[in-house]
Amino acid sequence: MNPSDSDDRYHYSSHERLPVEVLVFKVDPEHVGEFLEVDHKIWTLGEALLPGFERIPFLAKEVWLDDTKPGEVTLVFVWESLDAWDRVADAEIQHRLQSAFDAEFAHPVELIAAHHEDSNRAISRFSRFERRDG
Repeated sequence: MNPSDSDDRYHYSSHERLPVEVLVFKVDPEHVGEFLEVDHKIWTLGEALLPGFERIPFLAKEVWLDDTKPGEVTLVFVWESLDAWDRVADAEIQHRLQSAFDAEFAHPVELIAAHHEDSNRAISRFSRFERRDG
């Protein structure tokens, strides 16, 4: 199969080497829904629509929930580049978004893992296979 291949049923790309950020949070299970709503409103849209950026600096953000670990929320970003990630990681931007998040979500949140930090930001998406519906 070619490094980039597709037909009507799927799309496959490889050799991407796109930086991946993985954050795992612990939230009271009864507040997970609210956490996800506020996270999307403040963090996802806040980072996606930053002034001064020509386009959204990350390619994708996924939220993973593990039903065997109620209250555990994993956020996975695929960044366009390390430069884009670094621009969004600016202390002023992060402080502003964190303050807005804290003002709207009044419940405890614990960051329990940051897998990209454990690997010195060496995690990258190499390939992606997606089915196409329709």
